[in-house]
Amino acid sequence: MSKKAILVLEDGSVYEGQAFGAETTAYGEVVFDTSMTGYQEMLTDPSFAGQILVPTYPLMGNYGINESDFESKQIQARSLAVREYCSQPSHWQSTRTLHEFLLAYGIPGLSGIDTRALTRRLRSSGVMMGILSSELSIEEASKELKSLPRYDSVNFVHQVSTEKAYEWQSNTPATVTLPSLSLRGASVTKQSLKILVIDYGLKYNILRILSQLGCQVTAVPCTTTAEDILALNPDGIVLSSGPGNPAILDYVVDTVKGLLGRKPIMGISLGHQLIGRALGAETFKLKFGHRGNYPVRDLATSKIHITAQNHGYALDADTVKEGLEVSHINLNDGTVEGLRHGDLPILSIQYHSEASPGPLDNMYLFERFLDMVRKTNG
Repeated sequence: MSKKAILVLEDGSVYEGQAFGAETTAYGEVVFDTSMTGYQEMLTDPSFAGQILVPTYPLMGNYGINESDFESKQIQARSLAVREYCSQPSHWQSTRTLHEFLLAYGIPGLSGIDTRALTRRLRSSGVMMGILSSELSIEEASKELKSLPRYDSVNFVHQVSTEKAYEWQSNTPATVTLPSLSLRGASVTKQSLKILVIDYGLKYNILRILSQLGCQVTAVPCTTTAEDILALNPDGIVLSSGPGNPAILDYVVDTVKGLLGRKPIMGISLGHQLIGRALGAETFKLKFGHRGNYPVRDLATSKIHITAQNHGYALDADTVKEGLEVSHINLNDGTVEGLRHGDLPILSIQYHSEASPGPLDNMYLFERFLDMVRKTNG
């Protein structure tokens, strides 16, 4: 833990500290998250693909890593930069340290930096590219960073999506792997709703919650066509959360266009943005994104919910059209946090109804979606 490491940002600023995890080099978009707990869920959330994660809470690793709180099969963030790393966790479920967790997946960490100063810089200047290394000098890291691709230009959805369709069984990911799309004609009980989740970078908790609500849940790759999805004859479709720039996902938007009005649809985070784009709305990049917990007003009820969020893009409210209506707004900056359609069975939210990590205020949205599915299917 005594080896030095650096984080170099594209504006030339440098943060020096101690290396932990893998002693290697990683680059990505540097983002901060204000969640007070849940570093394991954050690290395994595919929405952090291509990014260097900076938690604002000062102490990380104090409760270790367990075998239950994975939101995907591996660490998705490129690297982790923290104020203080705890090497001696205390929790009855802990099976390894945060250092051992990062090391197992070849992910570098940096501790001992002023994360408050770094966060203030990102809030002032906006998110920017960075490179974290225990191998390179400051000059070498700065030079290499200039030659690397921008976050906005990379299709991270294709990188993190499942390669094959699978059913979610109980609380176990991918326990039944399906060759191609062999669910046609699959039998279900009369009580079960068949919910198909398109994986743009889903968190396992979406599947857990739908399963706990009595649904038969199937996840399919992001490249699955609208024709193949409809051939599976699901009762409802969920467009999952995921990483990256929605403006470069035209092939996914085309799929969504082919599903609108054919089946009840719920969009979460990136899925919400894809619904908007499929119906003519535009997206834009937020200065420093929403990552952590934010207050959101449900316009239908006027209730305010504390939400879990992780996104760097948002829908432009002035471009929402084609029967769409804004259903939720962010009380911090007024951005669009939800949509509903006046005629079609469509609802979407920009935040994470599945939380993990985060408050559980918004589980009701899954039930609202399933009610919509039942009404649509008679």
